[in-house]
Amino acid sequence: MASAPITTEKFDSVISSSDKPVLVDFWASWCGPCRALGPIVEQVSDEMSDKMTVYKCNVDEQPDLATRYRIVSIPTLMLFKNGQVVHTMVGSMPKDALVKELAPYL
Repeated sequence: MASAPITTEKFDSVISSSDKPVLVDFWASWCGPCRALGPIVEQVSDEMSDKMTVYKCNVDEQPDLATRYRIVSIPTLMLFKNGQVVHTMVGSMPKDALVKELAPYL
């Protein structure tokens, strides 16, 4: 299951109702590192769909969420468990580094 876009209106219900950890990729179409990380996030989403759910949040289209979570650099990945942020990663990274970062929380 590939990642899906998320909106401000649906964010709280999606994050709090998930029975699995939720990874949110805060990104923008004009951001080079975001475009580099995008396919990696998609791969991880497909390969780890049994362990977590992945959403993408375009900070230009959802500025309220970017402000709420104090997103100052993108890409920023936030992992939520039980509706709360448990881990934050900033910047692009190779797939193996991303998987290693997520492993303790899954």
